[in-house]
Amino acid sequence: MPTYDPNNIFAKILRGELPCHKVYEDDKAFAFLDIMPRAPGHTLVLPKAPARNILDIAPDDLAHVIKVAQKIAQAGIRAFGADGVTVQQFNEGAGGQVVFHLHVHVIPRKEGLPLKPPASFKEEPDMLKEHAAKLAAALSG
Repeated sequence: MPTYDPNNIFAKILRGELPCHKVYEDDKAFAFLDIMPRAPGHTLVLPKAPARNILDIAPDDLAHVIKVAQKIAQAGIRAFGADGVTVQQFNEGAGGQVVFHLHVHVIPRKEGLPLKPPASFKEEPDMLKEHAAKLAAALSG
């Protein structure tokens, strides 16, 4: 299996070298909005530990990421009046992974509204800022 690349885009975001619209952070996980959301509130949850994907992450780190993904899912339901949530996680190129730092997609869903195609639409920064604030408020409330 290939090794972890510390210069991947998510590692740069974690180090503060690239901007993001953060919605959650603790000592082991970080969550921010996807700039190409498939639905409003589409959030990525990452471990802070350098893990390429589910195949090489420590089990305790993976468990923590899933706990945070659940918190984000619950907040997304409240913040966006969603009817459900889609949670996705991809591993290696053959499994659909594009950025090789483990991440979980948490996507609030409304009944009858299909997801936008992957990487088909880049959201406006002002809208991402608004959505991040809504999610952060739902997490703290």
